[in-house]
Amino acid sequence: MDIHLAGSRPTRRAPSENFTGTVLQDPINMAPAPARLNCSRVSFEPGARTAWHTHPLGQTLYVLSGVGRVQAKGGPIREIRPGDVVWIPPNEKHWHGASPQNSMTHIAMQEALDGVYSTWMEHVTDEEYSGKVG
Repeated sequence: MDIHLAGSRPTRRAPSENFTGTVLQDPINMAPAPARLNCSRVSFEPGARTAWHTHPLGQTLYVLSGVGRVQAKGGPIREIRPGDVVWIPPNEKHWHGASPQNSMTHIAMQEALDGVYSTWMEHVTDEEYSGKVG
């Protein structure tokens, strides 16, 4: 058994190569092999978002606070709120983040396949991000 006490893992700013705007990440768990689970609490300031990306085994988002947005490539932009659970299937190209006027915090959970949790792609453009919510 391994216990990580509250405050023992520092908050880090998410890398600008994979995120637009101010995004803070608090690690929850990166389980050692043979387990594959990686969980983080991710906080997005208004307008902040991920770049387009995929996960080889999918991803689950659980919204804790605020108002956010999520979109699968080619699909509508969807609004997400506290208590919402989003399942993103394996290898589905998508992005997620805060709404333009509100911050949003979620827990992101994904498993690794051969050590890979995410494949990062191009940034979401302002035009893509500002599309109609449907």
